[in-house]
Amino acid sequence: MSLAEKSKSLLLPLFLGALLFLTFVTGSMITIAGVPPSGYFRDAYNAGTALYSKYAGYTDPLATDLWAPARTAKTGVTVYDPQKTTAGLTLYSSGHAPVAYLIDRQGRIVHQWQRPYSTVWDKSAAVRHPVPDARTSFQKTYLFPNGDLLAIYIGVGDTPYGYGMVKLDRDSRVIWKNMDYFHHDFAVDREGFIYALTQDFRTTFPEGVDHLSLPVLDDFLVILSPDGRTLRKISLLDVVNKSPYRQLLWVVPYCSLGDPLHTNGVDVIDEKTAARLREKVPAAAPGQLLLSFRELGCGTVALFDIKAERLVWAARGSWHAQHDPDILPNGNILMFDNRGHFGPGGESRVIEVEPDNGRIVWQFAGTPDRPLNSLIRSDQERLPDGNTLITESDGGRLLEVTPSGETVWEYLNPVRGGKNGERIATLSWASRIDPRSLDADFRASLAQAPTLTGREPSP
Repeated sequence: MSLAEKSKSLLLPLFLGALLFLTFVTGSMITIAGVPPSGYFRDAYNAGTALYSKYAGYTDPLATDLWAPARTAKTGVTVYDPQKTTAGLTLYSSGHAPVAYLIDRQGRIVHQWQRPYSTVWDKSAAVRHPVPDARTSFQKTYLFPNGDLLAIYIGVGDTPYGYGMVKLDRDSRVIWKNMDYFHHDFAVDREGFIYALTQDFRTTFPEGVDHLSLPVLDDFLVILSPDGRTLRKISLLDVVNKSPYRQLLWVVPYCSLGDPLHTNGVDVIDEKTAARLREKVPAAAPGQLLLSFRELGCGTVALFDIKAERLVWAARGSWHAQHDPDILPNGNILMFDNRGHFGPGGESRVIEVEPDNGRIVWQFAGTPDRPLNSLIRSDQERLPDGNTLITESDGGRLLEVTPSGETVWEYLNPVRGGKNGERIATLSWASRIDPRSLDADFRASLAQAPTLTGREPSP
């Protein structure tokens, strides 16, 4: 080949390389300047980095936030006072797999449900390319009296991370599925209708709100029929923006401008609950929903009127990044305050708050030697005798405490990972089940179930 021919053969690669470099520089300058078409470059960059993180940054499931450093080698029930604990079974979901366990107070598994996401996924799913099964789990579960289980799938390392909702029978066979981006929480009313949360990106700003990061993650309130059909879907970002509380959209942490609501809780208010709450919040009425927005206003709880599609009440307080607010029989609100505790104990706490003035009338933050620390997820449940069941997600721990703060039952997830078992699978959600609320035939099957330890092979 002559020198001229060699030179020609090099010109095309050099030209293409120069063109790509100029395109990169031009795109960077346009994006920094914020002038059109900066949005296209920004969206392409965000999509590329998200895709890279999805497939390269989470290759090891133990490195995801579904696993945490184990604080102790102990597993199972480590504290148990049979005279002070509330009788019943405990339903919980573990971060290591799409699995839910029903255990007795000794920590023995009396029943379990398990259904890998890959066996549920199909082309109807909003998630087009799901992460591997090892990076999926059940987040919230709900047990029906006959042993059917309602569960939400999540996929860690993906956005949207909500992967769908499924109803399983007692043998983990699929009764129905709805493959929208369901996440975090849902509630079931007395007629069996389901009030749930989904999420999706939107590429345009809500009216009058131009400071968020596009594309922005929007949350939706979705109403499902008892057989899983979507009946109604409402944009919560639009609801907030059209409400008297829209200024809260300007009180969002800078790091959350792409996910300004992060709705993580929904509860249905029945007539009895509404009557007590109305004594402190006059706008309360039966059929409304109590919503929790983790990022909005740096932590907001609100009442949502479904018929009118509007917020009728909202409040901020001394809590930060809260989860699972519940209305108690006395009209107060109980919640897991993930990052709002300062002082002896942990960074997290469970608090009971008077909704009309924000006064904290009860709290539990653990102790310096046994702190309560969970920066994400977690929930709590006030039990009939006044005790409180707490899910400390990051600790992989369930605990039951008395009104005086005494821990009378503690359960540590037996599922460990790593070479020396140094990682513990997080716990997403738990609830105490009164066996008397279960159908007789399902209850009888629990009595006949073989005793299981709850320990599973480490990944």
